[in-house]
Amino acid sequence: MKHFFCLFFVTLLFISCSNDDKVKNNAEEKTEVIEPQYMYGICIDSLDVEFGVVRKNEFLSNILLDKDISYNVIDYIARHRKNIFDVRKIKRGNKYAFMMTRDSIPQAKYWIYEINKTDFVVFCLTDSLQAWRDQKQITTTIETSGNVITSSLWNAIAEEGADPNLTMMLSDIYAWTIDFFGIQPGDEYKVIYEKRHIEGGITETGKILAAYLSNNNVEYYAYLFCHDDDEDYYDTDGENLRKTFLKAPLNYRRISSTFSEARRHPVTKIVRPHHGVDYAAPTGTPVQSVADGTVIEKGYQKNGGGNYLKIRHNSTYTTVYMHLNSFAKGINKGTRVKQGQVIGYVGSTGLSTGPHLDYRMIKNGKYINPLKFKSPAAEPVKKEYMDEFKIVKARMDSIFDNITTEPSINGNDTYSDD
Repeated sequence: MKHFFCLFFVTLLFISCSNDDKVKNNAEEKTEVIEPQYMYGICIDSLDVEFGVVRKNEFLSNILLDKDISYNVIDYIARHRKNIFDVRKIKRGNKYAFMMTRDSIPQAKYWIYEINKTDFVVFCLTDSLQAWRDQKQITTTIETSGNVITSSLWNAIAEEGADPNLTMMLSDIYAWTIDFFGIQPGDEYKVIYEKRHIEGGITETGKILAAYLSNNNVEYYAYLFCHDDDEDYYDTDGENLRKTFLKAPLNYRRISSTFSEARRHPVTKIVRPHHGVDYAAPTGTPVQSVADGTVIEKGYQKNGGGNYLKIRHNSTYTTVYMHLNSFAKGINKGTRVKQGQVIGYVGSTGLSTGPHLDYRMIKNGKYINPLKFKSPAAEPVKKEYMDEFKIVKARMDSIFDNITTEPSINGNDTYSDD
């Protein structure tokens, strides 16, 4: 009988424990773990977020007064948080957000202003009135694109669904080696680049890591390589793609007149030397300095040159830019300029039949033909870094091997990746 009661008791205990386990398991299954939500680095589980855009002629006071923020708070932020962000620099079109409490009468707890796509500043509107700057979370992926050009490089890249702005980035990389107005059908491109994914669903194209262009059956490779805290693009042998001088001082429509020792002037009809190259382009087209240098002359040439600039680059080379519509801000005699810096804008001042840039190059005091000038290269990869460069190059080449440019299925002349 004792054995019977013991067995009965153990059975009840087992059933009870089993039921407890089932209840416990069911409770665990029903319990959903909710991750806290963050925006701009702030937990918003108990806050509502309202977004806005800075409108024309809108200032901090207009924006905050609309949320019943007192003048005292606005004045304090403007005066005492200037070291964090000067609110006078708020720009039209930039985004902002209010984080509001969920009270019966909502109150603004934070105001966030987006300085640009990634950087923002947070103003705490509570008693502490603190402020801090931060960045949105960014993840970077490596993307590729390749195509055969049938009309233009821009269209070829767009056909692949890549950012057409890669065209401008490639033109900057190859500015010293390829005339992009000479790109023609049948040429080919491949590019390896970064894509930045910014918190909030924004994506943008980052750096080009490597590029390949086939132009008129000549292959041009470019590899991004960083050493000594400096980065540049190099060819397959480690030679720098950046030359001492840009190939042209602007993105031009066409060359309307070349270097000549005897040209009939279109206005005066007098035959005389034309020691420059005329680049026809719309009025207002930016003109760049072809190399680092110092502005040694700025003014108006009464003998026909109109608004002009003369820049000395070193003891050997000087360049001249004529018929400018206007000068870039801050460009004066004695100003140091960098290669690629905008120095003025195409115009038709002086003796001119239409908007164009008369660009001239002087070597050791004598005019030379800019179209025949071969610019010396910048510094190549240093010997002590060549092994590292070869590793980077091999990695990029392996990716290039997987970028194919094959005819599309529909049989037309467009091409796409696999």
